[in-house]
Amino acid sequence: MLDFDFHNPTRIVFGKDRLAELDTLVPAGATVLVLYGGGSVRRFGTLDKVRAALENGRTVHEFGGIEPNPRYETLLKAVEKVRSDGVDFLLAVGGGSVMDGTKFVSLASVHDGDPESLLYHGFAGVPAAKALPLGCVVTLPATGSEMNMGGVISKGDGKFPVLCPLTFPKFSILDPTLTYSLPARQVANGVVDTFVHVMEQYLTFPVEGRFQDRTSEGILLTLIEIGRYTIDHPEDYDARANLVWCATMGLNGLIGSGVPQDWATHMIGHEITSLYGLDHGQTLAIILPALMDVRRDAKREKLLQYAERIWNITGGTDDERIDAAIARTRAFFESLGVKTRLSDHKLGVEHFDAVIKGLEAKGLTAMSERGDQTLEVSRNVLKAAL
Repeated sequence: MLDFDFHNPTRIVFGKDRLAELDTLVPAGATVLVLYGGGSVRRFGTLDKVRAALENGRTVHEFGGIEPNPRYETLLKAVEKVRSDGVDFLLAVGGGSVMDGTKFVSLASVHDGDPESLLYHGFAGVPAAKALPLGCVVTLPATGSEMNMGGVISKGDGKFPVLCPLTFPKFSILDPTLTYSLPARQVANGVVDTFVHVMEQYLTFPVEGRFQDRTSEGILLTLIEIGRYTIDHPEDYDARANLVWCATMGLNGLIGSGVPQDWATHMIGHEITSLYGLDHGQTLAIILPALMDVRRDAKREKLLQYAERIWNITGGTDDERIDAAIARTRAFFESLGVKTRLSDHKLGVEHFDAVIKGLEAKGLTAMSERGDQTLEVSRNVLKAAL
């Protein structure tokens, strides 16, 4: 197992009808900005419940309209509101995009320099000395942003990871019933996103991280068990509760501690989303099976472990078992209603150059856990995804 530091300060408040506890979670007397996305939190009454919980001695402002794949320009408007209204606490009500955007606002609102500079630190993290405190009310299980320090912000044709230990939420409320009204497409994307988050930390090479591997496998098996079911039965509390908790545990740092990590699937997927508008989950479902195929030699040991422990594939040659595991992965995503080929979205070879150019512009020329995924390899992944 590799050396690691693990610290996660976020308090999780999990279960039905917990929104009233915002009154004890948000500091008394705070000036709060509630940030959200589209109108769903308003239509389904979540925003009213949040307001009611905060009304005791607090000044509450609102900022709506944070997009899926939150835009830098939109978030700057929120920063202006924070400064003009004297806000000292941020509350994200929504899914990963709202939470990611709120983290950026927490940094940019107290940043002394150009806020655009916060976008360009990559996985090294933003060396900030201060940030506004924030909390989350989760309405879409997918990204795990409710219990980590990261976010992804869109600017122009790029998507930029923004990480800082100061942006761990102080708390996150996870009420599975708040997700019942989600469209099937969003639930399916959330299942895929969580699955691929786990795979980015699991499908690398062995380092005797037995706890991490078994925990990752438990999340993957749970997603396979409940993924289609929770789409078909959106108000089955136990199924949806398991999805919500898997999404949180998939990217809160636990399973990634002490093991190598990849993230090439996400980086390629981000470029496709930015350039061609596919949902984030859709791009991951396309790229992961292709990457598993192209990278089979570098990932052979873990691919065979994945084939046996997740899909119970034990017969045949190594390559036959790997082929079968890739096919089962693809079939799982398809069972959720998520297509797994670029051609399903009318994307072809003529679109590859823009993706590769985007990776190169961001310095993503030596990706993966081994640093050996060149631009040529990434192009081969795109070819395999056709």
